[in-house]
Amino acid sequence: MKDPEAVEFGLDTFGDVTVGEDGTALPYAQVIRNVVEQAVLADRLGVDAFGVGEHHRDDYAISSPEIVLAAIAAKTERIKLGTAVTVLSSDDPVRVYERFATLDAISGGRSEIILGRGSFTESFPLFGFDLADYDRLFSEKLDLMSHLLTEGPITWSGSVRPPLADQQVYPKTESGRIRASIGVGGSPESVVRTAQYGLPLVLAIIGGEPARFAPYVDLYHRALKELEQPEQPVAVHCPGFVAETDDEAIDVLWPHARRMLDRLGRERGWPRTTKDRFVADVTEGAWHVGSPETVAQKIAATVRALGIQRFDLKYSHGTLPHDRLMTCVELYGSQVIPRVRELLAD
Repeated sequence: MKDPEAVEFGLDTFGDVTVGEDGTALPYAQVIRNVVEQAVLADRLGVDAFGVGEHHRDDYAISSPEIVLAAIAAKTERIKLGTAVTVLSSDDPVRVYERFATLDAISGGRSEIILGRGSFTESFPLFGFDLADYDRLFSEKLDLMSHLLTEGPITWSGSVRPPLADQQVYPKTESGRIRASIGVGGSPESVVRTAQYGLPLVLAIIGGEPARFAPYVDLYHRALKELEQPEQPVAVHCPGFVAETDDEAIDVLWPHARRMLDRLGRERGWPRTTKDRFVADVTEGAWHVGSPETVAQKIAATVRALGIQRFDLKYSHGTLPHDRLMTCVELYGSQVIPRVRELLAD
């Protein structure tokens, strides 16, 4: 790799409801405060970016990422602050722009938006949207968001909200544009649409070998070229966890990951997760789990295989306790990232 220093490394959390020392679930308020503490540590360690997910269900504490990110902004100095993801389909793009432009002001230009459909659907009935309109809602709102990002007067019409005619939206940002990208789960159509809007691509790789996503990266770059759009960076979001040793990482993570994956499996019709299958995902698949050296080696391999410009580790998993998450953040920032840069420079 020509310039390993050009690759960015981030951390993502969904604000999973964790357990305390007695094994009982912590209050939502404490979970949110703990996320802020984790982000402050990441900033101090030199991690490049911190992303917070948006969910509207009982196993996640964060439904308003921008407010949490604003609290983090007030306690940090340099780390980029974004979402993982903003569920644009069930939100109002104008309000999304306004909230992030405000966050951009508070943070001194550090705000980011990853726009996505969301892998959960609870927000649709909550805010009065019909799941039958899933595709149309995202398509039209993304189109409006692309206009809002220009920060000029907006003229737009569609079927999912009232039209705008030469409308200004405030506040404006100091840089003139909020950093925004599109989160994609792996469909070619979504990759091409991202290129059509000339926005950076974020691939959510949550299963399977990361290298198998290389055709999507290639498709994205080919689409940008054919559409005469400027080159844009590609990022990936992968699950992972860092501990002192490989065995410790798996042993600590497994019971919490099992409960999380089994709940999702019951909701979505997946089979129950076995430890053998989980270990195989760690060894060969998308999970970047282990000692600092093991995780660094796997991240470096992912970066090389896909030619990406940013890697975000989704480090929170189910009820995994706060102290373990803090240790993971510490090891990722102090040992994993420097080691990955060494490997990429080799």
